[in-house]
Order: sequence, then C-alpha cells, then structure tokens
Amino acid sequence: MHRRRFLSASLALLLWPLAGRSKEPAAVRALPEPLAEALEKSPFVYVSPLRADGSESSCHGEVWYAWLGGAVVLNTASDTWKSRALARGLDRARVWVGDHGTWKRPLGGRNEAFRAAPHFEARAERSTDAALLDLLLARFGEKYPGEIASWRDDMRQGFHDGSRLLIRYQPVAEPRT
Repeated sequence: MHRRRFLSASLALLLWPLAGRSKEPAAVRALPEPLAEALEKSPFVYVSPLRADGSESSCHGEVWYAWLGGAVVLNTASDTWKSRALARGLDRARVWVGDHGTWKRPLGGRNEAFRAAPHFEARAERSTDAALLDLLLARFGEKYPGEIASWRDDMRQGFHDGSRLLIRYQPVAEPRT
C-alpha cells in the first residue's frame, strides 16, 4: 500500500507541470542558485504571515515543508497563526530557508538566527488538492523518515476533516540572499 502510494505520488510529481497545476511566475524561475539548492535540501523553512500593512507577524516558527511545483508546501493545523491569517485574508508571507534551530526558546526569548538565511516574499493559498497532499507526504517520507510515521495519518485525516490545511507559498518578489 505504501509503495503504491509512493509510486503514485512520484508519478504525479513528474506530471505536475504537464497537468497545468503550477505555472511558475518569472520570480520563481529566477531564484538564485543558492536559494533553489537550499529549498531542495533544507529540513525547515520559517514562515511569517504578513499583516495588511506589510509588517511581519510575531509568528516565525520552523516548519516541515516540501518544495513542489515552484512553491513551499506545508500541512499545518487549522488553528495555527499561518492558517488563521490566511482565513482572515492575509495571504502574504515571508519565508526563510534553512535550519537555524527552534525559534522559541524553552525559558523564553526567541532565536532570531533564521533572519540571516536566504528568504523571499510569497503569496499563500490554501489547497484542497488531494494529489498535492500525496506528493507532500511522499516527500516528507524522504525528508523526515524517522518522524513521518507518527504524523502521516494525522496529516491525511486532518486534511480531509478540515483540522489541518495544505498551504502553498508561491514566491512573488525578487528573493533576498
């Protein structure tokens, strides 16, 4: 069953551009090589939804993701700030790429090391595409083999019952390195 799902997701990933699911804007095609490589290899991105005035929210948590179809794709609980911001119409975000440790420190304070990482601004959108979820979970199986077994079923069930959202962050501005 898992092998079939993996093969199906792999085939869907190969056919994704042909299906017209993702037309990459010029900014995506123009990603600097170091940022493109980081998006392929990094275990985490740090995402901060942007307020209506363009300022960052106070949420910068590190999250699992996959770089699929020219977008950062993640699966997050519907009660996170990323989900709530999108529901409120705040569809812009800033995304940093890299592993800079946990953002919130156990005894208070914040780890701001991620700010030195390559980053870009993005437009966020919720996806209800089950094929995209399959692709994401297949990629998570490769990126997070030791952890995904305890999350896969919750992510899949949450996607179907609405307790988790699939969000795509499509780069929209010239990336910064």
